[in-house]
Amino acid sequence: MPLKSMLCAAAIAALFTATAAADGFPEKNITLLHAYSPGSSSSVTLRALGDAAAKTLGKKILVEDKPGAGGALAPTIMLNTGKPDGYLLSQMPQPILRIPHIQKTEFDVLNDFTWIIRIVDYTYALIVRNESPFRNITDLVNAAKASPGTLTYGTSGIGSTGHLTIELFSTLTGIKMTHVPYKGASQAISDMIAGQIDLRMFPIPVTIPLVKDQRVRPLGVTSLTRFVLLPEVPTIAEQGLPGFESTNWNGILAPAGTPREIVIKLHDEIARRVLAPEERERLVRDGYEISGLGPEQYAAFLRAETAKWAQVIKAGKVRPE
Repeated sequence: MPLKSMLCAAAIAALFTATAAADGFPEKNITLLHAYSPGSSSSVTLRALGDAAAKTLGKKILVEDKPGAGGALAPTIMLNTGKPDGYLLSQMPQPILRIPHIQKTEFDVLNDFTWIIRIVDYTYALIVRNESPFRNITDLVNAAKASPGTLTYGTSGIGSTGHLTIELFSTLTGIKMTHVPYKGASQAISDMIAGQIDLRMFPIPVTIPLVKDQRVRPLGVTSLTRFVLLPEVPTIAEQGLPGFESTNWNGILAPAGTPREIVIKLHDEIARRVLAPEERERLVRDGYEISGLGPEQYAAFLRAETAKWAQVIKAGKVRPE
């Protein structure tokens, strides 16, 4: 048989094999590694989606918490122990795009993974304590320019979304503030409310209850449009920084080489659950924005995000402690 015919036959055989594998998938339970602590908002979301998708997949999606390394532990475990067969997946937290630009990792973020679905996005708010003299972004920038380095901002750690969003904000406004990294979010909020630090970037889902209790004041949100649950709060973009945007998001990935047919089947089942009216209503009520972005669009988005945050990290000279 001529070489060209042999290659064609092999390609057709591979296509039928992959299709057959997808038709029978899953034949056993699927494990989904969650990158953060038990009980966190992303844990609740992944478990709810897994339980819902399992009803039509016919097998369970078992969520295992694997917190550590700023969100990088879960995908690292998946790459080290899993196969590209769809049975071991990982949450894709946004920080793993940035970590390789700050410290050495065991993976190549753009080449070692297959992107399945971007589930939800969530916006951040730049917040101060309710008694703060700052009423808007202009007040904050003017104060920071008057006394460079005097204002302090807390984050949940070096390289976190809150940290890099402030770095982006500082670069664009030409101000200098002092970073106070914490090991978690709760202590940073407590210290800000107590007046020990001046401000922080905080996810909208956990900002809303603090605003309702009049414990914090949001000066601006980091999306390009106002957030539906805080319509009275202007965006940072409309306060003198056109185009300013920084959102966090959650997604699911598999090892590189996972058959496309399996990837599409997983995407379609999970997307169906994300877009279902009852799940959509819950997520929006909790402060999330629905995405459902598919593999190709998700990969293109990630490439653009990686380039954007690499520049921020370089400009801010962000390094681990």
